[in-house]
Parts: sequence; C-alpha cells; structure tokens
Amino acid sequence: FFWHNSSSSFHRPSLPLISSTMYKAGIIAAIGELKDRTGSSRPAIKAHIEANNKGKSWANGTFLKVLRNMVASGELVQVKQSYKLSPEFKKSLAKKAAPKKKAAPKKKKAA
Repeated sequence: FFWHNSSSSFHRPSLPLISSTMYKAGIIAAIGELKDRTGSSRPAIKAHIEANNKGKSWANGTFLKVLRNMVASGELVQVKQSYKLSPEFKKSLAKKAAPKKKAAPKKKKAA
C-alpha cells in the first residue's frame, strides 16, 4: 500500500483554468479544421485542441461532458465513435459569419 504523507508537498504546476465555452469553441474549431468526411474521433479532437493551445490544462472529464452536452443539444452528431457538426449548426454558423462582410464603397474617378 502507498500511504500518503501529508508533510510531503508534491503539487502539479498550476496552469490556467479553461471555461467550458473555450472547450466548445475548441471542439468546433478542431472538427472544422480536421475535415474528416466520416467525423472526427475523440482522441483526434483532443489532440488537435492540445496541440493548438499549449500551456493550458485540458481536463478530460470536462472535455467529455462538453462533448456529450453538444450531442444532446444537437450541435454535434455522433456517428459510431466519431463526431460531426450537425447540418443545422453549420447553417447557424454560416448565418453568423455572413453579416460580417460588407461591400466597400466605390470611389469615383475624377476626370
């Protein structure tokens, strides 16, 4: 048996905590960037997030909870052991991105 000695002070280095909204944004970005036709697996999504956000502590339990909540809310579709963005969620993302682009006013040439 391993007895924990309360006098020993072994602590992990403290890393910045991450909110669940950052997990959600990271999952959406990872699935979008991986572009797997059949969906992206959990390990692939997590590896992509960790590779792009070094120096932050990503808790596996929170990651899995956010994935389950996104599937339950209809933002993601689970296909076997992979995850894809749902068609409805893709449409809502496209609608949010579309109003940002505005046509630049044309300048008149002076003759």
